[in-house]
Formats: sequence, C-alpha cells, structure tokens
Amino acid sequence: MEYRIEAEIRTEGPENKTFGFDAAGLAQQVCEAALEEENCPYDAGVFLLVTDADEVHRMNLEYRGIDRTTDVLSFPAVPFDAPSDFSAVQESEMDYLDPDTGILQLGDIVINASRVWEQAADYGHSPRREFAFLVAHSMLHLCGYDHMTGEEAAAMEKKQEHLLQRLGIPRE
Repeated sequence: MEYRIEAEIRTEGPENKTFGFDAAGLAQQVCEAALEEENCPYDAGVFLLVTDADEVHRMNLEYRGIDRTTDVLSFPAVPFDAPSDFSAVQESEMDYLDPDTGILQLGDIVINASRVWEQAADYGHSPRREFAFLVAHSMLHLCGYDHMTGEEAAAMEKKQEHLLQRLGIPRE
C-alpha cells in the first residue's frame, strides 16, 4: 500500500518559528507507520495543515462550535463503526475513494504550530517529538479512535506510544 500525506506548513509569523526538522517528512513517516499498524487496505492520503493559533481557534469554532484554540484538530472523512474497521469504505468505495486515483482520502489534520513549541517545553521533550505525537494522535482519530472514555483514552495512548517507539521517537 502507498500512504501519503500532503502537507502545508505555515510557520511564518510572529508566534511561529521554523521547527528545525523536516515536518512534512516526519508527518509522512508517522502517517505510514499508523496506517501500516492499523492495516489500512487501501492506498490512502491525508492532508496536513500546520498553522497559527488564531487559525486553529477559528476552525475549532467554525467546525466544532468550540470557542478556543487547541493543539490539533482532526477531520475524519470516513465514518468508522469501530476503530480501523474499513468495512464502511469496502461497502461504498465510490463514496470514499477518489475516482481518478483510487486513493482513500482519510481526512485532514490541523496542527497549531505554537502549541508544538509550548507543549514540548511543558512536557520536557523536543518539538520534533511533540509534533510526531500530535500527528500520531490525529492519525488514530482519522482511523476511528476516540478518547471519550477512560478505556478509549488508554487504548489511544498505548497505540500512540507504540507508534512513536516504532519510529525511534521515545519520550525524552
């Protein structure tokens, strides 16, 4: 399978700094690892936008009705009945696969660049690790995972840590 992430990185502006690592390349690695772990049976694509706090706040209000900024937003394009249960796609491929390419568009990820820096400092690890964590977290949302209950949160945390360990990006 081929898994791709299309990234738009906007780190220009007063509150954003250059990350100092290849954010698009790292996002691609995390995307591939997540979809391999979840046994995605399709060539799949994800769109990633890295932007500022104001844009994330605006999108959170517009699309989720929540009037505050956050670290990451996930916009799944597939309605999973259970995490990584791709049967909804299999039952209606015409609704989910790009007719020209046959690629499954899983959804969009929006990362707040300033929160990458803030949370890395808060948790005592590198911005690279925080960025990879946010991509892994969001990829799991795009595969149907959630963290509304303690059990769901524990399952997501375990999967996130496994992905980051697999990529050699442990907690520092």
